[in-house]
Amino acid sequence: MDWYTTVFELIDMRSFSNLWFWIALAVMWSTTSHWVLGVPWDMVLRAQRDGEQFEHDLVAITRINTNRLLHIANVSGLWVLGFSCFFLTMLLLLGFVYQYEFAQALFLLAFPMAIIGMFSISTARLIDEEQATGARLAKLLMRQRLITQVIGMVSIFVTALWGMYQNLSYGPLG
Repeated sequence: MDWYTTVFELIDMRSFSNLWFWIALAVMWSTTSHWVLGVPWDMVLRAQRDGEQFEHDLVAITRINTNRLLHIANVSGLWVLGFSCFFLTMLLLLGFVYQYEFAQALFLLAFPMAIIGMFSISTARLIDEEQATGARLAKLLMRQRLITQVIGMVSIFVTALWGMYQNLSYGPLG
């Protein structure tokens, strides 16, 4: 056996039958749910529970991350949108028209994250416009986390269904 065969047996380009793909999917959604607009969720809970100093810390880190996100959106938002649409369209066509499984897997990872990115920018704009602090800030971050979790649940469900279909149709059982 040569090294090329060994590496591709380890990596296995058939994504949906690969354990690493499912681990990456779980880690991606776990991390995305924990970091809401770049703010760790435990910091929001601590600010609600313990009060004053933690609320100031929450407002500060949220302001920093919100300003950073809005600056990126204002300066290069159209370029990011254009390249994102190009990349997602390329993955969609390669995956679902040309039946390239690796592109299907990447699309099923990237498309929901693009939706969450749009919601994040919307929430950041709302926080900035209202100069939200205290309970209102926690409520906006909680809403963003709920949206992220719902999109994540739907995404995992759709990805699992598509992965099972691919494995049954084109795998050793199909």
